Amino acid sequence: MRGTVEGQVAVAERNRDGTYSAFEIEFRPSSGRLIPHVESFYLCHVDREAIDGVERVDLGQWRFFLDGSGHVTFPDGHSEATMPVMVNGPGTAHWTYHIDGPFRCFGLSLRGIGWRSLIGRPADQVADRLVDATELFGPEILGLHAELCRLTTLDEMVAAIEPLLLRRLDAARRLPKAHLAFLRIVREWAASGDPTIDALYGAMEAETGMGQRQVQRLCKEYFAGPPNHLRRKFRAIGAAMRLYQGASLDEVMAPFADQPHLINEIKHFTGHTPRSLREGIDPVLAVTLENEKFHFLPDVIPETVDLSGR
Repeated sequence: MRGTVEGQVAVAERNRDGTYSAFEIEFRPSSGRLIPHVESFYLCHVDREAIDGVERVDLGQWRFFLDGSGHVTFPDGHSEATMPVMVNGPGTAHWTYHIDGPFRCFGLSLRGIGWRSLIGRPADQVADRLVDATELFGPEILGLHAELCRLTTLDEMVAAIEPLLLRRLDAARRLPKAHLAFLRIVREWAASGDPTIDALYGAMEAETGMGQRQVQRLCKEYFAGPPNHLRRKFRAIGAAMRLYQGASLDEVMAPFADQPHLINEIKHFTGHTPRSLREGIDPVLAVTLENEKFHFLPDVIPETVDLSGR
C-alpha cells in the first residue's frame, strides 16, 4: 500500500491468478505512552458488496465502522448488529461475520492492560459481545466517528484519536504493583513453551503472595477467561502460526494429547482446520499468522516496556 511508513504493514489479498482483489488492510504499531495499552492501529478497506469471514480469537478490539454495516455471530450462536463505534473484548473462540459493503473500518487492537486504562471494564464482561461505544465514552464519540469518516489515511486517523486516548490514560487510576507483576508473569509463563497452570500459580504466589482464586480473577479481568482457557489460546494460536508458516503436524503436536485434539483446538480458536489454514483463508487471519509483529503474545505486554512509573 502506498504511503506506508517504517513499522507499518500493508496487506492486499492475492487471487489465484496473481491479481489482487479489492481488499487492503494497513497496520501501524502504537508508540510512546500508548505502547503498553494499544497493540496496533489498523485501517481496512474492502470494495465488495458483501463480505463474509471468520475472525480468530484475538485481542480486544475498538472499531469505527466508517462505511458498511452488518452482523457478527458469536461462539454461542447469538448474532449482534454492528454499530458505528463499538468495542468487543478478547473472545473465547472464533466468530463469523457478514458485512454489507463497500466496507471501511478504522480500529485499535487493545492489550490486556488497555482494558483497565482505556475501556474501564473487565474483559470478561465484554467478551463475545459488541458494546456500543457511546455507553463507554458518551455521545461525544460519534463526533470523533464523523471526523474519522472524513479522513483518508491511517496516519491521519491515528493522529485524530490519540488525544482522546491520552486523556483517558491521564484520568485512569494507576495499576497496582501486583497487577503489573501478574502481566509480566503471564507473559513469561505463556512464552515458556507448554506452560502448566501450576507453574503460573506458583510464580504468582512466590512473587505477590496471591492465591489461585485471585489469579483466576485477574486472568478473567484482563484476558476474559481463566488461566486454562488462556493457556489453550496461546497453545492453539502458536500452533496455527507454525502450521501456516509451513510446519508439519508432527512438529506442532507436542503440547496436544493427539491429532484430533490439535485439530479441534485450532478449529475452536481460529475457525480453520490445519489443512484449511493453508487454503485461501481470510486475509486478516493470514497476516496475523504470518507476521511475527501480530503474534498473540503481545496481548499481554511488550517485553521492552517498563511500567513501573505508569
